[in-house]
Amino acid sequence: MTQSHDFAGMAALVTGGGSGIGAATATLLMARGARVAVLDRDPSHAPDGALPVKADVTSDEAVRAAVAEAVEGLGALHTVVNNAGIGAIGTVEDNPDDEWTRVLDVNVLGMVRTARHALPHLRRAAADRPGRVSITNTCSIAATAGLPQRALYSASKGAVLSLTLAMAADHVREGVRVNCVNPGTADTPWIGRLLDQADDPKAERAALEARQPMGRLVSAEEVAAAIVHLAGPAASAVTGTSLAVDGGMQGLRLRPTP
Repeated sequence: MTQSHDFAGMAALVTGGGSGIGAATATLLMARGARVAVLDRDPSHAPDGALPVKADVTSDEAVRAAVAEAVEGLGALHTVVNNAGIGAIGTVEDNPDDEWTRVLDVNVLGMVRTARHALPHLRRAAADRPGRVSITNTCSIAATAGLPQRALYSASKGAVLSLTLAMAADHVREGVRVNCVNPGTADTPWIGRLLDQADDPKAERAALEARQPMGRLVSAEEVAAAIVHLAGPAASAVTGTSLAVDGGMQGLRLRPTP
């Protein structure tokens, strides 16, 4: 079996797979041989070939039904990509309590609900495919670096990082690996909307690009490649790990250019 088809015979569920990183991940998983279901509030834009499943991750009942629908449609479940999430801008003074509640509900509890209902299926799959069953969470550089005007978003992603480690410990002996990917600023529809709100979108994009040592935004496809690597059989000994895809933002400290 070639690496390009290393997901052959495997079934994956991607939340928030209707656009951006989720859509790129679903597309790559299918290209590598997986059967893929996309769970999204609006799955009509799911990549061609994916099974669209409509659900809002803030509803436990909806997530339970969606996971069951995905497993029925795919025939099994080996890989979950917890990607659904929303952003927030502001300091701790700026975001009201109801916004904190909503962002944490989507970004943290949404992953909890999806994992909760997927785990019984993942355990069954792990009995036949040791090392090849996984959950991969989309975290953020905001979990490990202090970014201005991102208090709420950073808090939610810090929780995702800790959740990933705890889940990895809980489920490693069941054969379920749990990891996360920490993207830097990625060129996604959400960032596009953020730039549209700026007084000078061109200058704001340049500032975001300059913040990452490579001098550009990360692409959705680059983040997807990292997610698929962690989810794949080549990473069968990897669990409890966060993988930064941030153009060097987390680890590099470059001298200013003259």
